[in-house]
Amino acid sequence: MVVRTWREDPCIVLRAVGDLDVSGAPRLRVEIDQALAPASAPPLLVLDLTEVPFCDSVGLGLLVATLNRVRQVRGRMVLVLADGMIRHLLTITNLDRHFTTRGSLDEARETLEAA
Repeated sequence: MVVRTWREDPCIVLRAVGDLDVSGAPRLRVEIDQALAPASAPPLLVLDLTEVPFCDSVGLGLLVATLNRVRQVRGRMVLVLADGMIRHLLTITNLDRHFTTRGSLDEARETLEAA
């Protein structure tokens, strides 16, 4: 898993490439921890998973934990998803009711900036 992180005020963007599984999730977790650590205001987090072809239960657990963490500090999080495995996984687990998802990075930023 390769993760790139940058700031596009007011959002923090993380783009992951590779499988979000037992071996990739720890790498993403480190990047999320670093991105959320210096938050002086509630974070506006965008996780771009359009280049993540696979997600197992460990990866799904990381997404849920991150959502809970962001909400605890009154922040917001949007997942950028392509049609495919992760979108389907969220649907069959009914987690699509809890996550805000968009199809592109621009749509995700617009959603967070409009809040």
